Amino acid sequence: MAILAIDADALAVDPLWLVEQLRLGHLKGIGEVERLLMTEPDSANSLLTWVAWRPGEALGAKLAAVFPGNEGRDAGPNIRSVVVLFDGQDGRPEAVITGESFTRAKTAADSALGASLLARPDAETLAVLGAGAQAETQIRYLLAVRPSLRRVAIWNRSGDKARSLAAGLAISGVEIAAIEDAEAAVRAADIVSCVTASATPVLHGHWLKPGTHVDLVGSFTPEMREADDETMRRSRLFVDTRRFTLEGCGEFTQAIAAGAIAAADVVAELAELCAGAAGRRSADEITLFKNAGGGHLDLMAARAFLAFARPG
Repeated sequence: MAILAIDADALAVDPLWLVEQLRLGHLKGIGEVERLLMTEPDSANSLLTWVAWRPGEALGAKLAAVFPGNEGRDAGPNIRSVVVLFDGQDGRPEAVITGESFTRAKTAADSALGASLLARPDAETLAVLGAGAQAETQIRYLLAVRPSLRRVAIWNRSGDKARSLAAGLAISGVEIAAIEDAEAAVRAADIVSCVTASATPVLHGHWLKPGTHVDLVGSFTPEMREADDETMRRSRLFVDTRRFTLEGCGEFTQAIAAGAIAAADVVAELAELCAGAAGRRSADEITLFKNAGGGHLDLMAARAFLAFARPG
């Protein structure tokens, strides 16, 4: 069979369907996962290589070039990626997936699965800190798993980007607006999603009201962080994987180094939540989910995209 070339940007994938594919994938187990991160000297540019292997079923690799300055100088998206999927029985290449929608959808589905297991079912207001390329997909996926949401407030350091994103989103029954004050957006929110590439916190724990669910997406190195130590201290902590979060995400590495939290404070990772581990314990508890990514998520999503795109 020929290798299938899939343009993820051309596929109209239902958010709830992809979230369910990730849930089912986690119930089968993560398999073997590795990560290589290369960073350009004296630059924020990096190359991520995620590889994963589910023995006997499938294996794959995603290469993602991350150039955070692209959007600011109209050079295209900050993240460009390609995924290669192999058959797990004989190593035959099955598909090559291109298009930025793949990583955006996978990332948003990861967060949405976490929110479906941790956010209050009556959540009404979503605050999004960051208005880059990931933000719109993040909003659509979170709205899909929490249809109770009726308001979305978008904050960005560049107010023009937040206003442009808000103006371009039209979702029935949902009020969407840009907001100049991040603190005001967070104080009113039931769910806070951070999708920045910040090296300093944009979210401060004393802003959070009881019952909030926090979704951290942007950081993937020890030098990056979106939430301060107080956010970490006040929250019941969950991650997609302990390995990549505790090793590589600044919210955790820096808070642990400062003594604000310990690695043992992570209650569960996503596979454990999917299998029934206890999540939110009360309506007033603050929950936090760190979306660190991983090749196992790319492998699950790639197999789902292949099944969606394969003729017949």
